Amino acid sequence: MEHVKCLIVGSGPAGYTAAIYASRAGLNPVLYEGMQPGGQLTTTTQVDNFPGFPSGVDANVLMADVRSQAERFGADIRFGAVTKADLGRKPFVLTIDENKQIEADSLIIATGASAKYLGLESERAFRGMGVSACATCDGFFYRGKDVAVVGGGDTACEEATYLAGLCRKVYMIVRRNVLRATEAMQQKVKATENIEILWECQTREVLGDMGGVTAARLVRSSGEVFDIAIDGFFLAIGHHPNSDVFAEWVETDEAGYIKVKDGTSATSRPGVFAAGDVCDPRYRQAVVAAGSGCKAAMDAEKYLKESL
Repeated sequence: MEHVKCLIVGSGPAGYTAAIYASRAGLNPVLYEGMQPGGQLTTTTQVDNFPGFPSGVDANVLMADVRSQAERFGADIRFGAVTKADLGRKPFVLTIDENKQIEADSLIIATGASAKYLGLESERAFRGMGVSACATCDGFFYRGKDVAVVGGGDTACEEATYLAGLCRKVYMIVRRNVLRATEAMQQKVKATENIEILWECQTREVLGDMGGVTAARLVRSSGEVFDIAIDGFFLAIGHHPNSDVFAEWVETDEAGYIKVKDGTSATSRPGVFAAGDVCDPRYRQAVVAAGSGCKAAMDAEKYLKESL
């Protein structure tokens, strides 16, 4: 069975940055990229809020460059996903793609979180062409335009008020006749003039052309079907942390996000560290994930020095 000092599970800003720091520390890390090399960031197009790129950068180019940087320092980056984990013994044993097993003295979990979508075929067709799950990431591109936000919780209200500062008009598509958000967030939304709440509505289809999204077809609880003209369609119905494989072994919150200790990347299990969106239900930004990847590698280095 292959044995490594440091195993990193997951790519994206957190995983790749952890690989850079772990490599430079002489940990000879092995990184398995998971089913989405480059992470969730690669589902968008242009990134304008990552430091160091005054004119913005293509998300896939950014992740490819960070990956290459990790490889330059010696990181062994492989395609594959962890399908089983035994963290109850030392070294840890992880199964890759149901057949290969690997032992690790330390483990960095950087598997990210997946945005929840409605499951519409048209929604998938226009992903990255007007359909987004991150207003902070993509809202800038809709300055002065009309957009819609799906959801009625705190996240949806936060996204809608953020977009209202950029866009001409923001529709909130809410399937119930009330918002689930806190009272303070509800009041903020209702006090924002360019937000219109479409109560008891659900999305039947996202409409568009070669240039991207042009409208959304909605259906009211009464059965009435109607279209709204929009340029952007934002999902704000939550995220699911990709922690299922590890949930048996490390402490998580009610939503499944891995808990870390006292501002570090340390989990409830010594030698296991978490970085990026899998342990971050609040910020979910590439630059934050990259920083947490740095912390995880440094914490793993310290752990290995003290324990081996």
